[in-house]
Amino acid sequence: METNKKKIWIDLDNSPHVPFFKPIIEELEKRGYCFTITARDCFQVCGLADLLRLPYNRIGRHYGKNRAMKVIGLAIRALQLAPTVLSEKPALALSHGSRSQLIIARLLGVPSTLIFDYEHAQWLPFAYPDTVIVPEVIPDNAIKQRFRRIGRYPGIKEDVYVPTFKPLGGILAELGIRDEEVVVTIRPPATEAHYHRPQSDELFSAVMQRLSSLPGTRLIVLPRNADQEALVRGTWSDLVVTGKIIIPPKVIDGLNLIWHSDLVISGGGTMNREAAALGVPVYSIFRGQMGTVDEYLATRGRLVLLKSVEDLEQKLQICKWKRPARPGSDSPDALAKIVDELVSIMEQS
Repeated sequence: METNKKKIWIDLDNSPHVPFFKPIIEELEKRGYCFTITARDCFQVCGLADLLRLPYNRIGRHYGKNRAMKVIGLAIRALQLAPTVLSEKPALALSHGSRSQLIIARLLGVPSTLIFDYEHAQWLPFAYPDTVIVPEVIPDNAIKQRFRRIGRYPGIKEDVYVPTFKPLGGILAELGIRDEEVVVTIRPPATEAHYHRPQSDELFSAVMQRLSSLPGTRLIVLPRNADQEALVRGTWSDLVVTGKIIIPPKVIDGLNLIWHSDLVISGGGTMNREAAALGVPVYSIFRGQMGTVDEYLATRGRLVLLKSVEDLEQKLQICKWKRPARPGSDSPDALAKIVDELVSIMEQS
């Protein structure tokens, strides 16, 4: 298949991929590269892409947490992606964890690069990427697979887009929250992910029970899908009706919400790391196998791990956050390093 040597195909497979790839796309476009973008219709991926004005083709969906249906869904979406690959003829397939992309790229002979920051993710035995890019904090011995090339970048993936973030006021007023109230943004565990553990659900319930009983505190809950939203609304219906628990009615700018929160509690990786990158107090109720990046943040005091219900009493501090004038970044060179690595990969392909 003859390819367009300057075209990169990006597949947005999950919501964190949208803000991550936007500045990468902008920088590579300045260097003469062009893109075709596909997006899976799940986890608010398309809503976020619309919010950030990224053009995309909506292809495929999520098939639930049943393992057999996940496998079938991967194959179906890979086939659905095939016409785009055949018509666009990209020189490189790029994602931050799209297994469907890896499958069809391998079948159609398109070189692939995967950027990842969680070394314990499950790999498909027949769909490895050709090259990978990972944070510098992940050591060589943590990467069990052999790749033709391993590129690295400083800091964490959230450092790619946090440096360009500019806070916008008014978001809390739109949600009906007063300035004096303590704002807690909560992301439930990823119940459909392969790494999910029931202990995360227990901690989430304990967090909701404790925080909802505190006066002067408002909880902004960001469900991952419709089923999770229905669960929250059904379990804490009275608190949703009274406004103690707020579920935003539309897709909102996650970074802006985090910045205007007093603390963040999440059962997944990206929102925790975004808060850590912004300097917002953040607590993790993730109980799967801990990745190097989260351990790195925890040892530096940028992330607090809640491992038990007892930790809620001992470690969780619920108070107003003394917000600085503007957010900073510990690794402002992350974007440039990733872009340079991708250019090098493209030039050698």
